[in-house]
Amino acid sequence: SLQNDSVVAGGGAIEMELSRYLRDYSRTIPGKQQLLIGAYAKALEIIPRQLCDNAGFDATNILNKLRAKHAQVGPGSTD
Repeated sequence: SLQNDSVVAGGGAIEMELSRYLRDYSRTIPGKQQLLIGAYAKALEIIPRQLCDNAGFDATNILNKLRAKHAQVGPGSTD
C-alpha cells in the first residue's frame, strides 16, 4: 500500500534549491563564514552536475538554466 502520496522533485532540484538558499543567506553574513557557506552551496551543485554529465548534457549550460529558474520561481512556489 502507498504510505506517502507526496511528490518529491528529482534530478537534483532539491540540491539546487538548497544551494540557492545558502548562497543567498551567505550574502548576509560577513567574514570567513560567508565563504564557508558559499563553498557548501557550491558543493551541493555537484549532484545535479554529475547527473547532467552522466546523461551526456552540457552540465554548465544546464546548471546555469537551473540557477536562473530557481531564482525566478523563488522559495515556496509551486511552479
